[in-house]
Amino acid sequence: MKIALIGATGMIGQRILKEALSRGHEVTAIVRDPSRVKVESERLNIVTGNIFDEESIARVVRGHDLVISAFGPKAGEEQALVEATRSLINGVKKSGVSRLLSVGGAGSLEVEPGVQLVDTPEFPDFVKLIALAHRDALEIYRQEKELNWTSVSPAAMIEPGERTGKYRTGTDRLVVNEQGESRISAEDYAVAILDEAENPRFYRMRFTVAY
Repeated sequence: MKIALIGATGMIGQRILKEALSRGHEVTAIVRDPSRVKVESERLNIVTGNIFDEESIARVVRGHDLVISAFGPKAGEEQALVEATRSLINGVKKSGVSRLLSVGGAGSLEVEPGVQLVDTPEFPDFVKLIALAHRDALEIYRQEKELNWTSVSPAAMIEPGERTGKYRTGTDRLVVNEQGESRISAEDYAVAILDEAENPRFYRMRFTVAY
C-alpha cells in the first residue's frame, strides 16, 4: 500500500514507520522537520506538511491508499489536538483518500460502565490534559459520517519495548491482563495499527489494544 504517515518522528510514529516499511509498504512521512527522520529506505518519501492546514494535508496525502496520523501536540498545547483533528479530517476528505487511522488515547476507555479511566481518582494529573484532548478528538471522529476513520486507543501504559506481534483488542473498555494491568509496547501497538491497515475490522469506530 501507499501510506501517508503524519507524525513519523514521535515515539509511536517512529515505530509505525518502521513496521510499515518492514512489511513492504511505500510510506510518505509527513513531518514539520524532515531532518528529524533518521530512517532511510527506497520506499520512504519525506515531505513537509502542516496538520493545522487542511489544504496542506490534502495536497500531501492525495494519491495514497490511506492516512495514518500519529500526531501528538506539544506539552502545554494539548487542546491543539482538537483543532488538528478537525483539520486532518477535512484535509483527508478533500484529498479523496477514503481511509484514516489515528492514534488515540486511553483515558476515554471505560473501566466500568459509565466510568472512564481519565475520571478515576488514581489517574495521573500530568497526563490528564492530553487524555481529555484525546477524548474530545474522539467525539469529533464519532460525528464524522463520510470518511472511513478508525481511532486506535493504546493500553493505559504504552512505552518502548519488545515487538512480540501479540496483543488483544477491545472497543470501548480498557483491556487488562490477569494482574489487572493494562499495558502494550509501542512496537506491538504499531503492529496492531498496521494489521488494521492491511485487514480492516473496525469501521468508523474506536478500538483498543493491550496484552
